[in-house]
Amino acid sequence: MHTWSATVAAVVALAISLYNFFELQRSPNVDVTLPHLIRLEKVGHGVRLYVQPTLATRFKSEKVEVIRDARLRLIPTGSLTSSKKPNFYWRKSVEWKYDPTTGTVNNTWSSDPAPIIVSQDKPQQPSFEFRAQNWMYQAGQYDGSLELRRSADRVPLTKKFCLIISEPAVNELQNPQPPNLTIRFFRNDLPNFASSPSPDCYRRDTDTED
Repeated sequence: MHTWSATVAAVVALAISLYNFFELQRSPNVDVTLPHLIRLEKVGHGVRLYVQPTLATRFKSEKVEVIRDARLRLIPTGSLTSSKKPNFYWRKSVEWKYDPTTGTVNNTWSSDPAPIIVSQDKPQQPSFEFRAQNWMYQAGQYDGSLELRRSADRVPLTKKFCLIISEPAVNELQNPQPPNLTIRFFRNDLPNFASSPSPDCYRRDTDTED
């Protein structure tokens, strides 16, 4: 009985070791979660859109995931279907800091558009600044997507979202008051839109339901 018990224990230990080895060797499964808040801004003859997703993997792995590029798309829908589409590019990553003297949240340069490494012990929350030239936000609804392109020709990670911009929001973006407050907040968790047909769309945080 002692010999059989020792053999069984050794086989179980070997199986666990092999399982752990192969688990550590597999590629990490990265989860992408969009924030509840994005920022829109008009600048010169173009616009900026800021989004800060969370990139994390729940499984232990000796390998890391490399995000080599980020792409943003906004597709006008409904009454805006025939309008011009913006051509966004990842301009840089930023950090947000609160200024108690002015009561505003301002951004500073954080990093150039460069590969991002994600591992279990190193989740990431990059704040992407996307910019589109010669385009302006219009009132209406947009279908958006954030696409994170990975190394080794793996399938990109894509998160879809929708954005609804009201007429007052467009007016605020084009004519900020006071003039130095150019950035506007849009959220997808506003309780006053819980019963609307599109409760999860990002909307101006001061909008009211029609």
